[in-house]
Amino acid sequence: MADALDLDAMLERFRDRAAAVKNRNLPPIGGDERARFIEQAQNDFQDFAIIGDATATLDDGVLTLTIDLRPKG
Repeated sequence: MADALDLDAMLERFRDRAAAVKNRNLPPIGGDERARFIEQAQNDFQDFAIIGDATATLDDGVLTLTIDLRPKG
């Protein structure tokens, strides 16, 4: 498994997922369901974007994602 893991491709898939969530159309729902859908989309985008911005290393079978959450600038 570890030998076949392409870390760059994995991170690219997370970036693609973040973009897909950001560009997802809002289904024709209203009220509480709409609010829950929007909240879940925001959480999905944040999670996928954070992982997509990570630096990944695989050492001795241990995958480590380094994510710098410090503000830019």
